[in-house]
Amino acid sequence: MSTIAAVLAATPSPSPTSAVPDVDVTPGVVGFIAIALVAVATILLIVDMTRRIRRTRYRAEIRERLESESRGDAPADGPAEPGRTDVGDDTERG
Repeated sequence: MSTIAAVLAATPSPSPTSAVPDVDVTPGVVGFIAIALVAVATILLIVDMTRRIRRTRYRAEIRERLESESRGDAPADGPAEPGRTDVGDDTERG
């Protein structure tokens, strides 16, 4: 038993070595295309989400304005252009 232990202790276990240096390992064109697609999808989702949030805000403002007009109240911001909701400067970008 001691001979087997001595032989096992004397032979080192081989460490995994790579034939390709770490500097040469890159994601390549496929990796670039994958990351570019993820970036484009993220930008499109953010634009769509912003549009939906803005549309929801406009609908709420119009609903409030119609409810106040049906009650006979005057609009709080004074007369507005017909068919337009006056909103803050952060949403006046079009």
